[in-house]
Amino acid sequence: MHTVEEFDKAKTRVLKYILYKSRSESEIRTKFQNDMDENLLEDVIEYLKEAKYINDNEYIRKKINNFQNLKNMSMMELKYKLIAKGLEKSLIEDYFYENKEELEQYEIKSAINIIQKKQKDLEEFEIKNYLLKKGYKQDNIKEAFEMLQEE
Repeated sequence: MHTVEEFDKAKTRVLKYILYKSRSESEIRTKFQNDMDENLLEDVIEYLKEAKYINDNEYIRKKINNFQNLKNMSMMELKYKLIAKGLEKSLIEDYFYENKEELEQYEIKSAINIIQKKQKDLEEFEIKNYLLKKGYKQDNIKEAFEMLQEE
């Protein structure tokens, strides 16, 4: 069993880490697994989850918003980025299911941005192949091209 002082010291270390930049539960475990007793780390994580400092659902929402504001990505690329952060696949799948329409619109918008950038240098079929390799859905690619032709 650990003392109150040990718990407070560990909690402060983890808090500093997550307040600097939001982190997933998995990122926290990875960071502290070698310098902190396993039971102490579990207790700190549970405490911080109850206090709402650690919330992987909120983390997913924030990360996706960041990606949407900064990059053109397919929904598949978004998923892979989140999986790389060590998030549970079921949490990611749930988020994508609940926000399907918004994410589809983002993917179409991203495809349009990429098409516009690449139209000068590549043929339409080359751009389609590029987008497919990036994980864009065929229907969304088609819709992006149709929307550009309407303009």
